[in-house]
Amino acid sequence: MIVPRRSRMRRKSIGKRLALTDRDIALFRTLARYRYLRSTYLHAFVGGESEKRFKERLGDLFHEGYVDRPEEQWRFADARCKPVVHELGKRGAEMVGAEVETGAVTWLRDRPHRQFEHSLMICEVLASIELATRSRTSVRYIPWSEILAKAPEATRRSAQPYALSASNGDTVVPDAIFGLEYRRDGRKTYRFFALEADRGTMPIARSTKIGTSVLAKLETYRRILKQEVYRSRLGIPNMLILTITIGSNRCAELVRRFQETGDGVPFLFKAIDTGSASLSMPATALLVDPWQRAGLDALSIAA
Repeated sequence: MIVPRRSRMRRKSIGKRLALTDRDIALFRTLARYRYLRSTYLHAFVGGESEKRFKERLGDLFHEGYVDRPEEQWRFADARCKPVVHELGKRGAEMVGAEVETGAVTWLRDRPHRQFEHSLMICEVLASIELATRSRTSVRYIPWSEILAKAPEATRRSAQPYALSASNGDTVVPDAIFGLEYRRDGRKTYRFFALEADRGTMPIARSTKIGTSVLAKLETYRRILKQEVYRSRLGIPNMLILTITIGSNRCAELVRRFQETGDGVPFLFKAIDTGSASLSMPATALLVDPWQRAGLDALSIAA
């Protein structure tokens, strides 16, 4: 029987009975951990010799309700030119059940999102770094769920355990928190990171204290780091702030303006290309390539 070509934008079940494989279950678990991932990232995570066959399988899983394709992605003019974004569907969630929370990387999984592109950018940055660690025996990725599991009980019970507050009441909610475990000469050391994904929609600075800005948010982080809130709140020994932004010009201006405000040791910056395809494929160089620091030498987080 010849199956008519189906739209990749609209689900149309043909009642195909799918014999789910271990790779399918791994794919469901990966989406549960992240919330949003493109087909290119899913293929990198779960493997498969043929990328073409993998995309065909994703199509079957979509049309039969195991994975979803967020409608927000189709609003953009270049959507048809880029790998499709997926999230876990109802039938896929039923297959992984209580495992949905296992290894969670983001806190985006069950929340509505007004800024789809921003949420996708968070997932792609984190997934790129995690994928890069998988090829290196000297570095292990530590997901948010593992950090939270070892946090103080009061934090684990909190409605927003990821919120960090300075003593003056100023609070930031990082876009993500993760860690890296480094293994060298039989020893283990750790770095932990708060991620800020800047799509250029927020002004770098404001002339008044009304409204938010990137620099104002980083100043709140500065107070939080000075007071070592990360220790009391999360039980971790350190924290670096990673800001990844759109375009080299904006990144350079942000670094220049931030350098004028004081100590920049724990603050790292990186630009991604303004081209919409810059994160369409896993950007594993985010782990290895140096991040800029204001007034200091660049630093790679790989070691």
